[in-house]
Amino acid sequence: MNIVLPPGGTLIGLGCDLIETERIRKVLEKHGDRFLKRVFTDEERAYCSTLAYPHKHYAARWAAKEAVSKCFTTGIGPHLEWTSISVYHGERKEPLVRLDAKATALLHQVGATHVWLSLSHIDSHAMAVAALVKHA
Repeated sequence: MNIVLPPGGTLIGLGCDLIETERIRKVLEKHGDRFLKRVFTDEERAYCSTLAYPHKHYAARWAAKEAVSKCFTTGIGPHLEWTSISVYHGERKEPLVRLDAKATALLHQVGATHVWLSLSHIDSHAMAVAALVKHA
């Protein structure tokens, strides 16, 4: 397999988030589908629901959405909605970000061309680091 990364680039924004996986498990128990549909895309729900411990993977995606929103310095709100950001896997199982039209417009407005994402989780916590980058 030939792995190629884009050369260099300019860092436009950086964000990170850490969350307790138990917090997401409790919200899932209490609010179920209402919570899932409000925060996660169909794509994310389809993936996480097939896993043995979905709350850990939902927690990682929650952290990713928070980290991406921090990159934009908007947080989640009128400029960027929860479902504006969707996390999926690339061919090497690397986490990738899909933005809706609203978030894509914001990406261009801040001068970035790409969102890089790193996720990690253990039993108790999930974390994400995201970066907005402008590639030439």
